Amino acid sequence: MHNQEALLARESAAIIVAAGSGSRLGGQVPKQFLMLGGKPVLRWSVDAMLRCNKIANIIVVAPPAFVAETTALLPGDPRLRVIPGSPDSRTESVRAGLKALSGHPPAKVLIHDAARPGLSLDVLDELITALDTAPAACPALPVADALKDTRGGGVRSVARDGLVRVQTPQGFQWDVITSAYAATTDAAVDDLTLVEVRGAKITLTPGSETLMKITYPEDLAVAEKLIASPALRVGTGFDVHGFEPGDAVILCGVRIPHTQKLEGHSDADAGWHALTDAILGALALGDIGDHFPPSDPQWKGAASVKFLKHAVKLAYDRGFRIANADITILAERPKISPHREAMRLATAEALDVSADVVSVKATTTEKLGFVGREEGIAAQAVVLLNR
Repeated sequence: MHNQEALLARESAAIIVAAGSGSRLGGQVPKQFLMLGGKPVLRWSVDAMLRCNKIANIIVVAPPAFVAETTALLPGDPRLRVIPGSPDSRTESVRAGLKALSGHPPAKVLIHDAARPGLSLDVLDELITALDTAPAACPALPVADALKDTRGGGVRSVARDGLVRVQTPQGFQWDVITSAYAATTDAAVDDLTLVEVRGAKITLTPGSETLMKITYPEDLAVAEKLIASPALRVGTGFDVHGFEPGDAVILCGVRIPHTQKLEGHSDADAGWHALTDAILGALALGDIGDHFPPSDPQWKGAASVKFLKHAVKLAYDRGFRIANADITILAERPKISPHREAMRLATAEALDVSADVVSVKATTTEKLGFVGREEGIAAQAVVLLNR
């Protein structure tokens, strides 16, 4: 680390408040210890803080009964320390965190709720920079929804102009926040409240929708989609069918006259079977045989559009859409090029996307292999999903 970076690091510390019981989420385990994307909710914030080289010390305030368990599930980093807090009072937990830092007080301190796992380096950098000149700062988002007041009966509109949603971490110059805590014994909605009443200037920095707070059970599912899942997913698929006596093949939903047809339990549409497998692969949901086993008589002769639309629905249900799809047909005969545009349009319709994100190509194997011997047709597909 360069000398200047080391100096910046010594200036800042962080407190992650993780001592609450999370009773509104239900269940026996506090929400900060529930799994999100393969690791505990708390770990997401800790990892983000550890990646920021401007933060020299991190205090995690845990439930008194979970200090050992919390220590065990976090990295063994010398910047990190776990202390007991109050399961009943967030204010007292923050006070405990400030006390733990008081032996070597930083110039700046960030106070963050573990129930907001979507913390990013951008948010941290904005806050720390703002505290160079501002006594206090916090990330905030504009209020997009209409607001109504239902107090006292009835429903009344509330003007949202000038209103914002504040998030955490909330950042403070050390003397500002410690003086505010020393001057009160009352519980506060958030830490900003304590410095507001003392007239401190507060700077708002850009917030993030991913910095949502997990409060209710449905919030965990939303956080999984926003934070834990990759924004992009790629899947590949491959399928092959041999010929049998017939008068046409079906490829990408289009009937193409030929001297033979493709053999299969369903309509043997190799193009759409490969594409279906590509989507299922991108979602890590197995393959087409897992969802539509050939041993099941209900799928005998079934149109492959059913399989494809099922895969698309699974993607949509998980918050993904089809960004683009690319299908390659490997065949000596019949010639695909006269039917390629119809195949592309049929595929786009089945995927419920614009045709300009769907590609259908064809090639031969130069008379090599089973395709070259005209024993059958193969297809491969690549699909990109984005959230």
